[in-house]
Amino acid sequence: MAEVVVQERGTGAFTQDVVAGVHRLTADEPRDAGGDDAGPNPYEYLLAALGACTSMTIRMYVQRKGWVLRRIHVRLRHEKIHARDCAECETRVGMVDQITREIALEGDLDAEQTAKVMEIADKCPVHRTLTSEIRIVTRQAG
Repeated sequence: MAEVVVQERGTGAFTQDVVAGVHRLTADEPRDAGGDDAGPNPYEYLLAALGACTSMTIRMYVQRKGWVLRRIHVRLRHEKIHARDCAECETRVGMVDQITREIALEGDLDAEQTAKVMEIADKCPVHRTLTSEIRIVTRQAG
């Protein structure tokens, strides 16, 4: 079971120390939002998680198949869009979060292999988590 601990640094209005196993990270808000821009903001970490998982999932699949793929490049963007502008969305009123993910593949894949790799991208565990029902349990620490 993964555990991440986040704690205010005590410097700056929003700067957070993030501990994930042996890794130490920093999260913050940009200056225009009142932060010190000491690290990525929470949405940037969310995009990083999806991008890293996408790339790793593709790499595992390609290695298992023995295909030649030199590099995977994933670019992600998060935005809020009007629900009425989203034909595929269940929500009809208000705003909807939209993540756009662009995947560039450098290698010797044919059209069929490329199509399969793009299909596999949607099977990465973080993608599945983000598109499934999520239950977040919040309780006060004792």
